[in-house]
Amino acid sequence: MTKTSAGKPFPWHILFFLGPGLLIYFSVSVYPLLDTLRLSFFHESSDGSLAFAGLANFTKLLFDVVWSEPFWNATWNNLVFFFIHMLVQNPIGLLLAVLLSSPKLRLSGTYRTLIFMPTMLSVVIIGFVWQLLLSPLWGITENFMWNLGLEDYFDAWLGKESSALVTLAFISVWQFVGIPMMLIYAALLSIPDELSDASVVDGANPWQAFFYIKLPLILPTIGMVSILTFVANFNAFELVYTIKGALAGPNYSTDIMGTLFYRTFFGFQLQEGSLTMGAAVATLMFLVILLGVALYLFFFQRRIKRFQL
Repeated sequence: MTKTSAGKPFPWHILFFLGPGLLIYFSVSVYPLLDTLRLSFFHESSDGSLAFAGLANFTKLLFDVVWSEPFWNATWNNLVFFFIHMLVQNPIGLLLAVLLSSPKLRLSGTYRTLIFMPTMLSVVIIGFVWQLLLSPLWGITENFMWNLGLEDYFDAWLGKESSALVTLAFISVWQFVGIPMMLIYAALLSIPDELSDASVVDGANPWQAFFYIKLPLILPTIGMVSILTFVANFNAFELVYTIKGALAGPNYSTDIMGTLFYRTFFGFQLQEGSLTMGAAVATLMFLVILLGVALYLFFFQRRIKRFQL
């Protein structure tokens, strides 16, 4: 029997149980990531052979007129998409969690289920349904706003460059607001009742008890929700592709890094796909996400730990 340096038997049972999971993880996650990073440093010739190109793909993507304009446009749209979620989805999720955690609210379980239900639906279904609802030809939104006296505010929001991206972001907010709500709700339930009771004895009203007692205690959860929102939005693809297609129209106004990667890697219509340029786009997406997570861990997480100490 194999023994460790301390003379104890090697824990083969741990390797037996973790081995299959680690094998699958490395096969479908780690290896594709490393191979994508490798491909981004090569150039693909017309006959399909690869030649080492160094940083040429990244230089072309960032500074060449043909490639840089769609790349920076997609990056900017991704930032807008992310900030709408941060400024709308997460505050609404926090507010809903606070309301649903109130012991005075009746049928809170029903409300939680109804709000969280869109999260469990397919993004393809959500996109198709909202495309029908907002259609100026056969959608019901125009008649609904007419009945409310708001007919002057109805427009073809998904068909205009100025409003298409914001409309898609609000559809995504509607679908996924249940995730921050449930995470923050669980964090609120973990706060001991003694702290809330002590604040009431000291004369604090419910809002003061929340801002000065509960909010500091759920800051780690809010930080986790923020970084999950960042990662999810910079990996977004399905909703834009379902509603606006790979061209992310109108006139690329809804183009994000996910759709840019799809067109670059696989090709679309007259655009020929390129493995190496697609890998370069995916690598830059990975670096942006990695940078965002690193900044969060360095600035936000360290301050929270220091605050807790």
